[in-house]
Amino acid sequence: MNDAAFSTQKLHPDLLKNLSSLGYTEMTPIQALSLPHILAGKDVIAQGKTGSGKTAAFALGLLERLEVKQFRVQSLVLCPTRELADQVAKEIRRLARTIHNIKVLTLCGGMPFGPQVGSLEHGAHIIVGTPGRVEEHLRKGKLVLNNLTTLVLDEADRMLDMGFQPSLDAIVEQIPAKRQTLLFSATYPDQIQSIAKRIMVEPVMAQVESTHDKSTIQQHFFKVSDNAERMTALRLLLLKYRPESSVVFCNTKREAQEVADELVGYGFSAQALHGDLEQRERDQALVRFSNKSVSILVATDVAARGLDIEALDAVINYHLARDTEIHIHRIGRTGRAGSKGIACSLFSDKEHYKVSLLEDYLDQLIIGEPLPPAHFLERSTFSSSMETLQIDGGKKQKIRPGDILGALTGEDGIPGTAVGKINIFDNWAFVAVSRDVYKLALQKLGQGKLKGRSFRVRLIRS
Repeated sequence: MNDAAFSTQKLHPDLLKNLSSLGYTEMTPIQALSLPHILAGKDVIAQGKTGSGKTAAFALGLLERLEVKQFRVQSLVLCPTRELADQVAKEIRRLARTIHNIKVLTLCGGMPFGPQVGSLEHGAHIIVGTPGRVEEHLRKGKLVLNNLTTLVLDEADRMLDMGFQPSLDAIVEQIPAKRQTLLFSATYPDQIQSIAKRIMVEPVMAQVESTHDKSTIQQHFFKVSDNAERMTALRLLLLKYRPESSVVFCNTKREAQEVADELVGYGFSAQALHGDLEQRERDQALVRFSNKSVSILVATDVAARGLDIEALDAVINYHLARDTEIHIHRIGRTGRAGSKGIACSLFSDKEHYKVSLLEDYLDQLIIGEPLPPAHFLERSTFSSSMETLQIDGGKKQKIRPGDILGALTGEDGIPGTAVGKINIFDNWAFVAVSRDVYKLALQKLGQGKLKGRSFRVRLIRS
């Protein structure tokens, strides 16, 4: 018998019959790694990208455990957007076709609240929803989760990106401690690790790809003669590789600012990050880079400390670092989560001592590669995929991520998939939206109300 066949799992015959009628015979890698543990009732952290078959993995777990005769909420699946919640609910219903009278209900922001209350009064077995709206129903006593046996966080990294941590915490406080928790995430940043520690019990890791394999980092070294050539070399590398997000490391604050300004002058989407920035400017720079509104961050080593950005496409050392440990730390920021990353370092004859130290450390001979040909300078620069809107209201004005998401995606709004990271500070908030819909997003937030009030909203660009 095939080890990866669904029939090897302890699943109800009706579920297996339905799976084969849907053409599901073999498990995907994420299913084969996570499903046995899910069915055994363990807490599971599964790392896998969208399209890896993760929905079926947790859906089968929920359905196997479900007691249809008990007409109360037994499973809660939290998703970052309404679109994903609808997709997940549809997949659960498809997998549950052979189980009669099963009720799956979606509770998402951007949809009228009243009809959801009516649906809840009729009862449900499985709730699929966004954290903000689920929390609101709990807070108003419309949703009761005393009989919950399973909690699923789907695309947990995206939920944290969108600022849903407080809502997740509030929901967890109101559900039984004795439950199974399943966490699915494409990446595994520190924030996910800390939430897992708080809400899970001895979770099993099911990881499809290694999160950080040094061999996925390609190192390139380029020899330059002077500072003018250094800037040309930087432009050539950026125009050849066109990284969606990259950090250019400089050794001084002044140089970081000058390089960023020069890149902006050439039409690149760049932002400086160094110790002379005020806290608000630093917050803004980090927010815009992490939400993909800026594609190039030009930083000093000190300012880049604590920079928690997953899967950088490229790191470019404008000058070699002062010591080898820093060099390794710099390039280690690229090529995460199984993606390919490139590290490019520029050096001149004056830096020969740093080169020889690196050669000893890496145990390889460093020979400068030829730079990309000059015709790359004729290529157009590339812009970032998102824009950042700043709202002049934050935690102190009781604004939550769900309020912003609801205002953007409500009637005639933008799709939830066009909303990126949401960052909420004390007195202001930032939300990233796709470039092609930012004007409509500005209009929706500017003309609409958050918490019954109007707030000033503006587009942030350097």
